[in-house]
Amino acid sequence: MARLIARTAVIAGVIASFAFPVLAQEGTGPMPENAQPRSYGGGWVCDLGYRVQAAECLPLDIPEHAYPTGRSYGTGWKCDRGYEEVNGISCYRIPVPPNAFLRSSGYDWQCERGFRREDETCVLIVLPERAYLTGNDSGTGWTCDRGYEAAAGTCSPIAVPANAYLTNADYGAAWACERGFVRIDDRCDAVVVPSNAYLDEASYGPGWSCERGYEVLNGACVAIDLPENAYLDRSGNRWSCNQGFRLSDGTCIVGR
Repeated sequence: MARLIARTAVIAGVIASFAFPVLAQEGTGPMPENAQPRSYGGGWVCDLGYRVQAAECLPLDIPEHAYPTGRSYGTGWKCDRGYEEVNGISCYRIPVPPNAFLRSSGYDWQCERGFRREDETCVLIVLPERAYLTGNDSGTGWTCDRGYEAAAGTCSPIAVPANAYLTNADYGAAWACERGFVRIDDRCDAVVVPSNAYLDEASYGPGWSCERGYEVLNGACVAIDLPENAYLDRSGNRWSCNQGFRLSDGTCIVGR
């Protein structure tokens, strides 16, 4: 946890270095030692590795494996690549375990291909048959070939019933029924579409819906008996009373 907090602070410092302008170690009046004239305007600036205090340029206490940043805020120095700041006073080498390498940022490490991270180590990924590496540090680090699914650390063939196809989904159902078929338990049965209906591939329901102006009744689509002063709603399978009317015993009467 301490390493994580220290690493987060370092990264935040890097971001801040781009978010705020570099503040020169500048002053006015007689130029002290370890200083030089400003490149524009009047006054002077401290040399790199020094910071202005009162009218002097005093050396920064830069630890081993660090370099000066030239900024007037913070420590004024930054750790070398492969090192991390500890308590604002030193730079410790980032411990890189076997089978790992430093990330391009230089402030963390990752496991080599074929290994995955466990705490502060890299362990070998045991790849079962019919599987391939994912390159992901989390999880098992592998996934099964198309047509296979993970089960107890192995890849077993997916039993796809007739009139179905593989979904290639990482989560959820491994197969789905073809158009015109509906899933019943572990099989795909043909959808029997009644008159005045059409195929509906929604994941729920019988696999069909009634056409506009019809409603479901006992597994069939019957014409809607639209009363006076009523209209079909957006679905086309229900109706509502016109504005100014209200429902009463299946009819639309003047509202009160």
